[in-house]
Amino acid sequence: MPQERKLTGCSAAAQAAKLAEVEVICSFPIRPYTAIMMELAKMVANGELDAEFLHGEGEHAQVSVVLGASACGARAYTGSSGVGVTYAFEVYSPAAGGRYPFQMAIADRTLDPPGDFGSEHTDAMSARDQGWLMGWAATPQEVFDNTLINYRVGEDPRIMLPQFVCQDGYFLSHIPDKVILPDIAQVREFLPPYAAPHPLSPTCPVSHGPQIRPDQGAPMDAQRAATFLDLPPVIEKAVADYNAIFGRNLDPWLERYMIEDAEVAFFIQGAHANTCKSAINHLRAKGLKAGMVRPRWIRPWPTQQITEALAHVKALACVETSTSYGGAMRGGNLVHEVRASLYDLDKRPLVTSFMAGLGGDVIMLDDFYYMAGILKQMVEEKKVRQHVYWVGFEEEA
Repeated sequence: MPQERKLTGCSAAAQAAKLAEVEVICSFPIRPYTAIMMELAKMVANGELDAEFLHGEGEHAQVSVVLGASACGARAYTGSSGVGVTYAFEVYSPAAGGRYPFQMAIADRTLDPPGDFGSEHTDAMSARDQGWLMGWAATPQEVFDNTLINYRVGEDPRIMLPQFVCQDGYFLSHIPDKVILPDIAQVREFLPPYAAPHPLSPTCPVSHGPQIRPDQGAPMDAQRAATFLDLPPVIEKAVADYNAIFGRNLDPWLERYMIEDAEVAFFIQGAHANTCKSAINHLRAKGLKAGMVRPRWIRPWPTQQITEALAHVKALACVETSTSYGGAMRGGNLVHEVRASLYDLDKRPLVTSFMAGLGGDVIMLDDFYYMAGILKQMVEEKKVRQHVYWVGFEEEA
């Protein structure tokens, strides 16, 4: 029977990996994701999970180990945080190019400098164009959900791609919340055993990871690009099945909060969205029609859904928790794609961005009120004064 428990984001990820019956796990310690591997190690040691648990000599080795395990036909699992994510970078493109659908949990953490232990999305966002599925959870329950859904989508024979399942370090990874753990029979109905199409076999040899000629590269890249075009119906079917089997009500693409009649809106990913929703409640009570859109996927980017959700908004704030130094808007990563998504509208919202939560800093209610003040000003003046604001370093609106 399903059971309700209080779990951190890390514990929720470990429980989902256990119920997914992962077969090969490779660990290497770096806070804050390490708690996932601590729990999985206990499960294996106590006989609760029948899996091969290996300890890599570094993050590059971690991803290499699970790539090999996936090539052999195993459902494989690893993870990291911060500079650990970037240390493994060399293996990301081969993993996607070889179509190995293993999963990597990321409890994100600020890169050096400052290298502290707070959440910042730059580590994972640096790898967003390596051909992996990617998305952020906002609650421990969603960490659990996303782990199973990503395996289902990534292992689909039409897709065959690895997955980054991301959560905010500390704000989510180490703070408990309610999580409904389903029965193993439900999980098996949703996520049957992984059947690799071309596993390593001495009786039926196939090439894995060969070096190819330059003229073979473009067709391979075109194939990967086409796969991302095929993803939407696969994701939508997986989420529909997940909702039906587990009694959930997840939207496959976006969390919308009071957005239907909103005049101003926040676009934000990850756990800071919870504070954002509280701020919206207060702003509404004061008469400002504010709303929020939170993407559940960054890759694939839900262009159409974002456009439809935000088309009516007068002013929009992209709340950035990752950096894009020297980019088009001189701010973060989200604003570039949001502006591109809205570009073809006949009447576009006014868009600005706010750099906040960097270095692991907390985005406070007052920060959202500050952002809302600027959005209100934009609506009144019908113009964007500047394209990026650094929260805490600007004059009050």
